[in-house]
Amino acid sequence: MLDKATLLQDELINLRRDIHAHPELGFQEFRTAALVADTLTELGIEVQTGVGRTGVVAEMGTANGPTIAIRADMDALPILEANDVSYRSQNEGVMHACGHDSHTTMLLGVAHLLKQSLATDEWHGRVRLLFQPSEEAFDENGVSGATAMIADGALDGVDAVIALHVASHEPAGQIKLYDGYALANVDAFEAWVRGAGGHGAYPHTGSDPLFMLSAILPTIYAIPSRRINPLRACVVSLGEITGGAAPNVIPNEVYVQGTIRSQEPDVREQLWAEVENAFKLSELLGGSYEFKLSKGYPAMYNDPKVNGWLRAVAQDLAGDTAVVNTEFGMGGEDFAYMTQKAPGAMFMLGAAIDDGLVRNHHTDIFDIDEGVLPLGAAILAETARRFVTGKLENR
Repeated sequence: MLDKATLLQDELINLRRDIHAHPELGFQEFRTAALVADTLTELGIEVQTGVGRTGVVAEMGTANGPTIAIRADMDALPILEANDVSYRSQNEGVMHACGHDSHTTMLLGVAHLLKQSLATDEWHGRVRLLFQPSEEAFDENGVSGATAMIADGALDGVDAVIALHVASHEPAGQIKLYDGYALANVDAFEAWVRGAGGHGAYPHTGSDPLFMLSAILPTIYAIPSRRINPLRACVVSLGEITGGAAPNVIPNEVYVQGTIRSQEPDVREQLWAEVENAFKLSELLGGSYEFKLSKGYPAMYNDPKVNGWLRAVAQDLAGDTAVVNTEFGMGGEDFAYMTQKAPGAMFMLGAAIDDGLVRNHHTDIFDIDEGVLPLGAAILAETARRFVTGKLENR
């Protein structure tokens, strides 16, 4: 399968550069979706458009037997690209800065490879290709691309779902897998600490929200180390503190916002309560508070059985030394909604360019080593091929 995928390398690179040069934000992936649909139609694969608004679903295989789905996200980010390359973004202020262009490309490569398999192998099931919009953000109603596609039935009848994500900071060709919770619940909070304010020369005549915050902050930062079992993963970080406008004026209000990360559901709920409790200190110090919690993506859980399929294929195609079993971190992925709907797993594919630069995700110099495109496509395609031909095994 990897040999067949390597023959597609030039085509995959051209596809990826086309998509990279024409990035589109979440639920606006009209050109990308059309490119996907046209490519699949040319391959003679059944296509459904408009799934989850701008998503594309394709199916192939036999009516009898189980179904495996493979997901790729298509959306870009509101970032002005700084890379001086021929395929630089032509949409000012929008950039594929997380690798979704490569995910879409690799899934189109999967379509090519499985079309070949369908002509030569005996299939006993179906493969569903999910080209998903808006992974990066919710809309104004709290809907992401995964939840929109699920609502439109994209996961109905699916027995397993797999995906990959490139990692621009990991060596090209390295494959990371992890059983269980591999990414985090992603929640955000806003808080307003309020007092009476007044003249900076007479603080005793009012109540100072900045002083109140000085007691609240260490309480927040102590939550992971003093309120949560240290063997349970969690993070609480502040991203903004805003208050006051003059050196001699005590403000009436201070604004704070931050992020709460966790994995297990009970830790997630405890963190919500602990962070709000920290702001209650303002009441003991003569002030008041308002707290707003925004619940985000759930933690992504890699089903050990499905992950075992990916591990076995990755070892066969790339070799044991290329496969690393380690946690992914406390980032978030809305693929987690799909793994709640069906047993699923995602692996990380190292794609660092060896040029001395650190091309982190969500930065204006993000880019990948395009040489990994055939490998990613081959692992996904071979896993699906073994699924529908009954040749899967765990390792």
